[in-house]
Amino acid sequence: MYFTLMGKLSARRQNLSDDKDKGFTLIELLVVVIIIGILAAIAIPVYLGVQNNAKDSAVKSDLSNIKTAIVASYTNDNTATTAPALTSANLGKYGYTASADYSGSASAPAYATNSTSSNFCVNAKGTTGNTFRISTNTGVQDGACGAATTW
Repeated sequence: MYFTLMGKLSARRQNLSDDKDKGFTLIELLVVVIIIGILAAIAIPVYLGVQNNAKDSAVKSDLSNIKTAIVASYTNDNTATTAPALTSANLGKYGYTASADYSGSASAPAYATNSTSSNFCVNAKGTTGNTFRISTNTGVQDGACGAATTW
């Protein structure tokens, strides 16, 4: 059956070239559309994964900047016993500006209970649903802060 079909297609091509008609057959067009569909099915999930990684990186960057700003704030006023408010207005003078989108199900950076200016843990949840934390003694990690009084 395959050879019969290929023979007919070959004859059709011969007739087209003999008549000086040029164009694509329906089968050739369908093959191209199918190939494009397969490539799109592979590329779209990869693109979405890259996009989600970028959103998570923005949250991680915010947490790193918050830690730097909190330490700078404490260095500036080491008599403070309460942690500074996590706002761009308050920590902006120490270099913090929010870069991630905290709308919808996301939650903006917030202190864990028992946080002070010299011993803190900050949580943030991005739009991808992933929660991250940073504390006095650690870098950015997955998950929320625990109930420990020292981090």
